[in-house]
Amino acid sequence: MKEIFTFILLVLICQTFSFEEKRIDFREMAKDKKEMEVYIRDTQINHKFNQATPYTDEWYSLAKELFHGQVGENTLIFGQLTAVLPKNVTIGSGCTIMDGCVMMGAGGITIENNVLIGAQVKLISNNHDIYDRPVLTVKPVLIKEGAWIGAGVSILPGVTVGKYAVVGTNSVVTKDIPDYAVAVGIPAKIIKYLDPSKFK
Repeated sequence: MKEIFTFILLVLICQTFSFEEKRIDFREMAKDKKEMEVYIRDTQINHKFNQATPYTDEWYSLAKELFHGQVGENTLIFGQLTAVLPKNVTIGSGCTIMDGCVMMGAGGITIENNVLIGAQVKLISNNHDIYDRPVLTVKPVLIKEGAWIGAGVSILPGVTVGKYAVVGTNSVVTKDIPDYAVAVGIPAKIIKYLDPSKFK
């Protein structure tokens, strides 16, 4: 019994640290010459990527360059992408990210393998302090393996979308979605679970 209690306590502590809100003051960041050089570089590469012709060597190369090499094999990322602080974004293999995705990466975004992300999806890992707007409050976003995020979905800071979960079109995800769950609405609520045995 004592061992079980200790294990549960450790899990809760780990979860607390994993999702602890952090703060970034952009006034301080602006004073850091190296940080600003990376920020400007990323913004310019993002612009070039959005002008590149899909399925060309330039297109694939710019996608890797934009995310600082943190893109897996056989992943397709389509244009009109907005990636802010893409150095904090990691994208796995076999993913498809459709047109118009917005990635606010200050808090960190991790997209695991074989994830489908529909058009106009917003992955938001940061917010602004209500009273001190140059300060960002940040929490990581995690999209687990095989998840499918429908078109127009917004995923807010600190959210994890589970393995093979589905989030319906135009939903706003404010809380974690478990593995194999189907969630829809504003805010997104679970309406059913998928059968894990049907996935290859």
